[in-house]
Amino acid sequence: MDDVLRALKYRAWHRGTREADMMIGGFFDAHHAGWNANERALFAALLMETDVDIMAWAIGTQDVPEHYRDTMMYAMQKLDFIKVAK
Repeated sequence: MDDVLRALKYRAWHRGTREADMMIGGFFDAHHAGWNANERALFAALLMETDVDIMAWAIGTQDVPEHYRDTMMYAMQKLDFIKVAK
């Protein structure tokens, strides 16, 4: 993993709440391997948003801003990457 991905991983997994870490960090772990430079930049921009907004966009309780309406957000909205202990 290169330095850019390591930095994104850290920021994705250290959001401040367990729920945000699971959603945003889990998404990173599930999808980062196939990202190109543009997708990395989009994810970096997404990480600048508040956890409340990111989570609301992902679960559909708030409209996604136009500049985040793309395949990355659609993949995040599936929520199939979150591992829940039973």
